[in-house]
Amino acid sequence: MTHAGRPGRMPSGRLVRAAAAGVTTLGALLAAGCQGAYDLPLPGGAATGRDAYRVTAEFADVLDLVPQSSVKVDQVTVGTVERVELNGWTAKVTLRLPRSVALPDNAVAELKQTSLLGEKYVELAPPPTGAVGRLADGDNIPLARTGRNPEVEEVLSAMSLLLNGGGVAQLKVIEAELNNAIRGHEKDIQGLVTQLDTFVSGLDTQKAEIVRALDNLDRLAGRLARQKDQLAAVLDETPKGLKILADQRRQLTSMLTALSRLGDVGTRVIRASSSDTAANLAALQPILGELVKAGDDLPKSLQLLLTYPFPDSSLQGIRGDYTNLYITADLDLKALPYLLPGSGPPYPSPPAPPGTPRPGQTPTVPSLPVPTPSPSSSPSSSPGGLCPPLCLAPDASGGSNRAGDRSWTSLYTTEGAA
Repeated sequence: MTHAGRPGRMPSGRLVRAAAAGVTTLGALLAAGCQGAYDLPLPGGAATGRDAYRVTAEFADVLDLVPQSSVKVDQVTVGTVERVELNGWTAKVTLRLPRSVALPDNAVAELKQTSLLGEKYVELAPPPTGAVGRLADGDNIPLARTGRNPEVEEVLSAMSLLLNGGGVAQLKVIEAELNNAIRGHEKDIQGLVTQLDTFVSGLDTQKAEIVRALDNLDRLAGRLARQKDQLAAVLDETPKGLKILADQRRQLTSMLTALSRLGDVGTRVIRASSSDTAANLAALQPILGELVKAGDDLPKSLQLLLTYPFPDSSLQGIRGDYTNLYITADLDLKALPYLLPGSGPPYPSPPAPPGTPRPGQTPTVPSLPVPTPSPSSSPSSSPGGLCPPLCLAPDASGGSNRAGDRSWTSLYTTEGAA
């Protein structure tokens, strides 16, 4: 029996048709691969159009992150979490983003929480430095660029560990022991603090030297590191050298023993000849004193010894195959009578040695051999007005040289000098 006029009740035929439609829809969803309510898109959600692209991010732990969670950029929701799946020992999260979101290819992802007890969401952001490229469809954010914030449970667990089993309960004991240790030693502790302040002040004033020492130590370590091959070779060769020394230990001992005996003999010799050595040094003192008085004269005389009678300065007058020679002659006419025989007073007599004639007798002084001057050697024939006997030397036949031979006059006359 039907009650068509009663309001608020659905006719049985209409109810059956609605149930059939629901079953049909459910079957279609199951046939399309829907595995739960998380796969159903939310109305008005982010990145639900056809212009969305998908990227993946790897997390070591996603905690209680679920699909349909938010994906934010700068605290603004731009996308959703599409899928969370296990990939080995890590979690792989698929993110759906709109094309309008521009992120670099090396973007970072972090799992955060909206509030203390709020839901989880994924925060995308550019890297702190060095943004490269642009994030595109199919890109993956590796584990090295993902992270998460600590959970409230983790913070409370660590705090409970500190308060219950940590050192907070021992603070009272520590304080009591410190009071017992300090009581009665206030002056000592004050002096210790003063010395510590002086020590720290000294370190502060010498920090530049400390830094320089550390830098030098760093350079030394670097040099040793660069020469590690040579050091290894030295260490490898050291045992061979030690073996050679060990094999020659007897010879080395004999050498040292002989050296000791030589030292004893040398000591005795030095002690025995010490007086003679002192006497020789004392006798050498006058000689050294005279050498000191000689000063620069001795080196100059040694310089002239090898080139006597010409000094080194005479080499400046030699020009190729001729020599420029300038002579200044100082002739004293008062001594001229002593050079000519038969004129002027005789030569003074030197001190007579033993066996000479009695005093008062004038000894016979031989005359000087003076060659007879030729007419051409007279003062009138010399262009310079004065010509010594060497102007014209006798030839082999006993006569004189040619009248035009004036080779020696260049040494005495102004014409030869010119």
